[in-house]
Amino acid sequence: MLKEYDVIVVGAGHAGCEAAAAAANMGSSVLLITMNMQTIAQMSCNPAMGGIAKGQIVREIDALGGYSGIVSDKTAIQFRMLNRSKGPAMWSPRVQSDRARFAEEWRLMLEQTSNVDFWQDMVSSLLVENDRVAGVITGMGMTIRSKAVILTNGTFLNGLIHIGDKNFGGGRTGEKAATGITEQLIGLGFESGRMKTGTPPRVDGRSLDYSKMEEQPGDENPEKFSYSDTTQPLLKQRSCHITYTNDQVHEILKTGFEKSPMFTGRIQGLGPRYCPSIEDKINRFADKDRHQIFVEPEGWNTVEIYVNGFSTSLPEDVQQKALRCIPGFEQVKMFRPGYAIEYDYFPPMQLDLTLQTKLIENLYFAGQINGTTGYEEAACQGLMAGMNAHLKIHGSGPFILQRSEAYIGVLIDDLVTKGTDEPYRMFTSRAEYRILLRQDNADLRLTRKSNALGLADNTRVSRVTEKEGNTAAIMKFFKDESIEPSMINARLEEIGSASLNQKVKMFSVLARPGVQMQDFEACSESARAFLSQFRAEDIQQAEIQMKYEGYIQRESDMADKMQRLEHIHVDTDIDFRQLTALSSEAREKLAKIQPLTLGQASRISGVSPADISVLMVYLGR
Repeated sequence: MLKEYDVIVVGAGHAGCEAAAAAANMGSSVLLITMNMQTIAQMSCNPAMGGIAKGQIVREIDALGGYSGIVSDKTAIQFRMLNRSKGPAMWSPRVQSDRARFAEEWRLMLEQTSNVDFWQDMVSSLLVENDRVAGVITGMGMTIRSKAVILTNGTFLNGLIHIGDKNFGGGRTGEKAATGITEQLIGLGFESGRMKTGTPPRVDGRSLDYSKMEEQPGDENPEKFSYSDTTQPLLKQRSCHITYTNDQVHEILKTGFEKSPMFTGRIQGLGPRYCPSIEDKINRFADKDRHQIFVEPEGWNTVEIYVNGFSTSLPEDVQQKALRCIPGFEQVKMFRPGYAIEYDYFPPMQLDLTLQTKLIENLYFAGQINGTTGYEEAACQGLMAGMNAHLKIHGSGPFILQRSEAYIGVLIDDLVTKGTDEPYRMFTSRAEYRILLRQDNADLRLTRKSNALGLADNTRVSRVTEKEGNTAAIMKFFKDESIEPSMINARLEEIGSASLNQKVKMFSVLARPGVQMQDFEACSESARAFLSQFRAEDIQQAEIQMKYEGYIQRESDMADKMQRLEHIHVDTDIDFRQLTALSSEAREKLAKIQPLTLGQASRISGVSPADISVLMVYLGR
């Protein structure tokens, strides 16, 4: 008989691993239950972390004391900062990962976390007593008690794999589905739905002709995800490659449409809008004569290749024939075909902002069970659920990030307040305060908050304090020091900026479009000598804060104004259906979601500004 735990985490994917690590590092005893100990932190889809907006989330996880950034750095084979041609609010770090090393490193980190125990089994049902979760019952019939349970089941709940006209139960290829939990939760009053995702074929890199493709190397001076000193930037990197589909590929793919589970109606769940299958792409975008294919190595020492952009559930023979018409793939050997997978999820409006369910106390959902897609979205939910489960059972208040504080706050608020009926993916466009929520300042925004709760350690806070001090010193230098026209005019003319007629402060020149910090290092001895004592990240932080000072201040003011609504709390015992001055849709939505603040109420679809005014009057404003 296993002991009683503070927290049981069900599922050891990205959400489960972060949840277990967070709760354990804060002091809870944690049991991580997985159906297969060999697939902890498995990268089920593409071997990469980060990307547009997702990279910001990984840096936020790291700033809060989570492990995803560290594991990504230690197992990366390539680093790229995406969107460098745009402003810093859009810069997004991304690594290509060694799939096998990634899972191995996560497991090692969890095994070195003293409060985490492991158990290999399927959880078939929850132990619920008086509307509160009290543990789990496993497939082997064991009852394991706990104070809180976090469900991070990924694609395993009644998972169904589709390849052509064949389908079979499974949570991912070669692994069985999880049964029992959905049916129990529905019996307890939860609403469930079906979603779909897919993955492309894996192929033998030795059978590809890379001379027919475009090489995509990593950054010349690679950075890293983690703010800590436990990881270092890559010294060597592996390239990815780009090739394209063509009309011949599309015609071959169309021959399989009659057996496609997507078009025959065998798949009921909605797939991710922003990561469609190749058959969906050629059907929806019939005017496009080609689609980009990213040829991504699965690790340092493997020949296995991930064919990014070719997600499909068409029959294997159609996949093989179509692949062979892609430039560079003429002699391709396939390791395994792509497939689609359908699985159960629970619409996330059934949660509060801590990711605790509204129906069952101390039961938390994180990851794809909430309708999200992507490792990064799952990992940050796991982290927040782990933190909040620990805080709840130890009698502390909740930890909720506002939309102006983190992409994680945006994601959770979107899910809980607006819900989702298709796999939710994070984008920079979802964040109204993205100038504040940059990838370079996640540590400044979040580390002290986490440290106050007992997760991010004191070493991290010391590093943040040092970074703030260095940034302030650099900004002071640029606001105090002047530069002679003769020193900078040649560079200004080069970029098409007006020449100087007299000495001016360096700060005012740096504010000009096209002028960079390195220009001062190149032309001013005093600037070069002063900046040489600082780390690159401190210099970058100061440069961004100076160049975008006005924009940052404007967005900060806007966030402060909106924050006033977040401070107006809404009583949980209000019967919104009795407030006849509200529109009928507002009464229905408010009663269902039960917002905690006026700010959250204002973001509910169907609640108008007029409804918010009515609520203000009712609340005594």
